Amino acid sequence: MKATYLTEQSIAEFISRALAEDVGDGDHSSLASIPNEAQNQARLLVKGEGILAGVELAGYIFKQVDTDLQVEVLLQDGAVVKYGDVALTVKGKAQSILTAERLVLNCMQRMSGIATYTHYLNSLIAGTKAKLLDTRKTTPNFRMMEKWAVLIGGGVNHRFGLFDMIILKDNHVDYAGGIREAIEATHRYLKAKGKDLRIEVETRNLEEVKEALETGGIARIMLDNMSPVLMREAVALIDGRFETEASGGITEATIADVAKCGVDFISVGALTHSIKSMDLSLKAY
Repeated sequence: MKATYLTEQSIAEFISRALAEDVGDGDHSSLASIPNEAQNQARLLVKGEGILAGVELAGYIFKQVDTDLQVEVLLQDGAVVKYGDVALTVKGKAQSILTAERLVLNCMQRMSGIATYTHYLNSLIAGTKAKLLDTRKTTPNFRMMEKWAVLIGGGVNHRFGLFDMIILKDNHVDYAGGIREAIEATHRYLKAKGKDLRIEVETRNLEEVKEALETGGIARIMLDNMSPVLMREAVALIDGRFETEASGGITEATIADVAKCGVDFISVGALTHSIKSMDLSLKAY
């Protein structure tokens, strides 16, 4: 595990909530049609191409459904896969395999889609110093797994939520009365609360960049929806004094040009909100 949010407890709690949603008071299809003592096996088949993700999570799901299930992992998270590959096999009580099936597939299909797209966008900025970031544009109650998939695909996690980093976005700045006012109010708040959080401020033009530089007391300046020409000017103006992050409507068609502007980070909401899931299936054999 590579991130603080990925703990045995957090994963177990996620699986419990997901199983409660799906299974309720029982998997009656399996309980009704399959003998309780039946033992069987299944393999997880890849029916697409890309980067596999969610294998480790699948192991946790199978074990939480039934500790006696035996999982053999054939392809690890991060593996490059193609149609026909077998990611893992599972053996044990047939009812348990069927109960876990949909949750395993739902998680792995979406996670693999995210990892695949992350890997692809990373390939477009190879050779630059820019690192690819995810955002909070995630599926409610599934953020942990989506951010995990970004890591597997070679991306970098931005803040996990509203609690572990401060980002003063355009609405914060406008409501506070300006860049300086927002930053200074934030420092007063952090001091009063005894908190030590990194601060990032979003800027929309060179005037706001200059105001952020003059105010200081921040870790990163976000350059939002700026053209490559304007972004280069902003990066030159900042001149390494603070980290820089490009954000806002960045696509696979524009990300390479953005990276060439010299920013440290590029955040892309589409990593988690606009991906195509990888086709996977669990088949008896």
